[in-house]
Amino acid sequence: LWGNEKTMNLNPMILTNILSSPYFKVQLYELKTYHEVVDEIYFKVTHVEPWEKGSRKTAGQTGMCGGVRGVGTGGIVSTAFCLLYKLFTLKLTRKQVMGLITHTDSPYIRALGFMYIRYTQPPTDLWDWFESFLDDEEDLDVKAGGGCVMTIGEMLRSFLTKLEWFSTLFPRIPVPVQKTIDQQIKSRPRKIKKDGKEGMEEIDRHAERRRSRSPRRSISPRRSPRRSRSRSHHREGHGSSSFDRELERERERQRLEREAKEREKERRRSRSTDRTLERRRSRSRDRYRSRSRSRDRKGDRRDRDREREKENERSRKKERDYDKERGSEREKDRSRERSKERKSKGDLEERRHKDDKDDKKHRDDRRDSKKERKHSRSRSRERKHRSRSRSKNTGKRSRSRSKEKSSKHKNESKE
Repeated sequence: LWGNEKTMNLNPMILTNILSSPYFKVQLYELKTYHEVVDEIYFKVTHVEPWEKGSRKTAGQTGMCGGVRGVGTGGIVSTAFCLLYKLFTLKLTRKQVMGLITHTDSPYIRALGFMYIRYTQPPTDLWDWFESFLDDEEDLDVKAGGGCVMTIGEMLRSFLTKLEWFSTLFPRIPVPVQKTIDQQIKSRPRKIKKDGKEGMEEIDRHAERRRSRSPRRSISPRRSPRRSRSRSHHREGHGSSSFDRELERERERQRLEREAKEREKERRRSRSTDRTLERRRSRSRDRYRSRSRSRDRKGDRRDRDREREKENERSRKKERDYDKERGSEREKDRSRERSKERKSKGDLEERRHKDDKDDKKHRDDRRDSKKERKHSRSRSRERKHRSRSRSKNTGKRSRSRSKEKSSKHKNESKE
């Protein structure tokens, strides 16, 4: 193998579509041998294009994102390329590849074999692989849906000389190798095989056309000089007249071609003048339309401004009415608050009067209680004083009595 051993040098878009296709993941996964894959190619492959017909939408795309080289939007990958990558996964031997390119059952088996060689083999070995098959006359239709029939030899020549193959790219061939391949192809002319009388008739027709176009005729060496001069002069005159006729025809043809070219130039000029007039008319119409549109826009703007002013006045009136309503509501709220404040003030004053009265009563009660306490204390003091005075008087009386008794005893003792 040559190049990338994982991608087979395929376009990344084609490879991703192959790996994600259900045909490759489900049906081809069950095929394990080389002969099963060859039988699948024989029954399923009908073209060698990378995409199925109508599966890629490249309309409106330009540049590198368009339908060139497989870049951009993908489509449904063809069974041919799925089977080609399946052959790559089998790691074919040289004998198996030779079996593919020399297969006799189907030309599509051979085409996939040659494509496998083009993708996986080094560029220096391509000529050795393809040289003996450049004149192969087996036909196959390579386009999806049909319409592009070519021989194996023509397909191989396109493989060697062109990089593109139906919106995809083959691996690049180095410049010196490409030069040698081109020289070898030029030195090897194509062999055209034609069957029987038809080929001979076509060759004779081409020779006659060439002779009729050539003005000079070679004098045959077998002609004898003894023939009559009249005949020779007659023949020379006849030949000169035919030559003059051919010259006149050629001049007439050239004149007609010139006239046709001049007519085409005049038509182009008239078309260009008509186009310029149409462009000027269209521009004047566009200007008139733009002016009318600008006028209409100005009128529309004025109407819009008037409507906006009316709406602003209406909104102002609404705001004024709303402010008036708000002012009346605020006055009502203020009066309510004032009445509430007055009521609350009256209640507070009444509460203050009540509290003052209660405080006065309490103070009076305290004073009365204090006075009573003082009177009770004074009474108790007086009582105590009286009791003390009484006790003192009794003590004095007892003392006096005891003294009297003692004096009596002394007197009695003395006596």
